[in-house]
Amino acid sequence: MNKMINSYIKGMGYYVPDRVIDNSYFTDFMDTSDQWIRERTGIEERRFANPGEGPSDLAIPAVNMALENSKLKTDDIDFIIFATSTPDYYIPGSGCLIQEKMNFRNIGALDIRCQCSGFIYALSIADQYVKNQTYKNILIIASEVQSTAMDLSNEGRNTAIIFADGAAAAVISSTTDDKGLLSTHLHTDGKYAKELWVEAPSSKVKPRLDKSILDSKKQFLYMNGREVFRHAIKRFPEVIYEALNHNDLSIDDISILIPHQANLRISKSIQKIMNLKDNQLVSNIHKYGNTTAASVPIALCETIMNNKLKKGDILVLAAFGSGFSWGSAILKW
Repeated sequence: MNKMINSYIKGMGYYVPDRVIDNSYFTDFMDTSDQWIRERTGIEERRFANPGEGPSDLAIPAVNMALENSKLKTDDIDFIIFATSTPDYYIPGSGCLIQEKMNFRNIGALDIRCQCSGFIYALSIADQYVKNQTYKNILIIASEVQSTAMDLSNEGRNTAIIFADGAAAAVISSTTDDKGLLSTHLHTDGKYAKELWVEAPSSKVKPRLDKSILDSKKQFLYMNGREVFRHAIKRFPEVIYEALNHNDLSIDDISILIPHQANLRISKSIQKIMNLKDNQLVSNIHKYGNTTAASVPIALCETIMNNKLKKGDILVLAAFGSGFSWGSAILKW
């Protein structure tokens, strides 16, 4: 009898730029303070990419670390999934760029734009390819450069102080052992698309970008913070319970929960609603800010490096973001 094929995380890596931006940076551009930012977000500092660096550039050291930890080479990778909301260019996708920059074989490269939920969606796609035996080793990348799209003014304060840059990578491989990805659960609700979006440039408008658009600041990220918070604290517990119930597990079975690092207040609200212990919840937003699609895998990589996961542990990943889109993944380590 053939054993069931599962997908699992064979190795991970991450990278954050060396340019550290503390909260005092923003006081030159808007009415704010270190205390104000800490109280509302939990963020103390974040990282910004250097001029000229895009998400495919930040991805390179993360991928190198993931390959090293997987004991694999570029030729061992069969497919690339690149999750980003801030691609290097409108076209082509950043997956094509990383294929060339790192000399991968002429394998397929798929870009996905699921914003903060990107890593969860990428995991789901990779899981299906592996279980169907289409590919054996899939490279997932989540990389973002948000700092070049900041509205550094009072008008853009609620987004400028939160978002940051970073990258993470994971090699998803096949195994017949009793471990790996148990299930993923994905959702969207497009009627809230304009509550967290970037309106321009848009293919609906000709020209796609001009002075009037720039003057109206439509090229900057807009976020209705209250609506995002209200939906996030509802959807996070829902999708986590969905994953647990699907696998006949309970809150007490969770060894580690890594939510998207959107805002410390959201994470603390989830913890309170779900009655989670401090040692079950991972948070690193204080030092990296919100790195969009990269936030969950960066936190997961740090968790692995700090030896906080052991064989048999139940790991839950969850994210919520623009779309609105949200999802969860549950893994047996």
